[in-house]
Amino acid sequence: MGLGASRKTALVTGAAGFLGSHLVDRLLAEGFEVVGIDNLMTGDLGNLEKAGRDRHFHFQMGDVREPIHVYAELVFNFACPASPVHYQSDPHATLTTSVLGAQRLVEMARGRRCAIVHASTSEVYGDPTVHPQPESYWGNVNPIGERACYDEGKRCAETLLNDARRAWGVDVRIARIFNTYGPRMAFDDGRVVSNFVVQALRGKPLTLFGDGQQTRSFCYVDDLVEGIVRMSRLERLDGPVNLGNPEEFTIRQLAEEVVKQIGGDLAIQHAPLPSDDPRQRKPDIGRARELLGFSPRVRLAEGLGATIEDFRRRLSERDGRG
Repeated sequence: MGLGASRKTALVTGAAGFLGSHLVDRLLAEGFEVVGIDNLMTGDLGNLEKAGRDRHFHFQMGDVREPIHVYAELVFNFACPASPVHYQSDPHATLTTSVLGAQRLVEMARGRRCAIVHASTSEVYGDPTVHPQPESYWGNVNPIGERACYDEGKRCAETLLNDARRAWGVDVRIARIFNTYGPRMAFDDGRVVSNFVVQALRGKPLTLFGDGQQTRSFCYVDDLVEGIVRMSRLERLDGPVNLGNPEEFTIRQLAEEVVKQIGGDLAIQHAPLPSDDPRQRKPDIGRARELLGFSPRVRLAEGLGATIEDFRRRLSERDGRG
């Protein structure tokens, strides 16, 4: 935005979370007035330390399941626990945050004609039988499994938002986000990158679920946020778009790269594969390339280096306070 131009206002729900806080920083850098809402169920106000020094950022404690009274021309819905440890700890809150949160934002958008950029997830594909996963794939999800509160909650939110677009013309853009990592990930979120980095930094064996041959595709947070911002700039977007890095790694390869960067011997402790854990996960990003010009730039080794340094600093600070 040029100097002197009026600032547009963006609302970010889940603003204190890993992804939400990075998005807040990017929107402030883009010249937005930003309102952040979070109930801190899994978010951390420390993630908003940089944003809090900007007079154009305004934080509100709030829950997306309740009516939202915020003026905004653009809404980014990132409110929901996103790691298995967090979303399984209170499955009712997880599902209702996805579904009722989407309903509240539709109510807001209908009254104020604002656009909604919604953070969906690759988990809508479940344990996929199609590889890589295109947006046209309907998924393979266990509707009563331990992960269903998140998987089905996100699928239902997509249904609700798409119906609002068809019925009332609500401007909805849905991003299906694949595994994303980077600075500010929670220590205890149970995600494989944070698990491995914390264990390696503390000199502990790395926990490998199953045989370690299951695959994931890891997208660095800056690349993901770039894709989200590009989605928001389109005049119109119908249908979901996969956002992620299509470069595929086994979990064992990830463990080896973490140990290589931190140093030491690769000590492994095996554990049973969690229920309904996907065996393969890789996005087909053809649609994102075509519509957004989206192409992840940060390679895994580079992104892990920045992530490890962030974890090392925060662990040192926490241990020092302890």
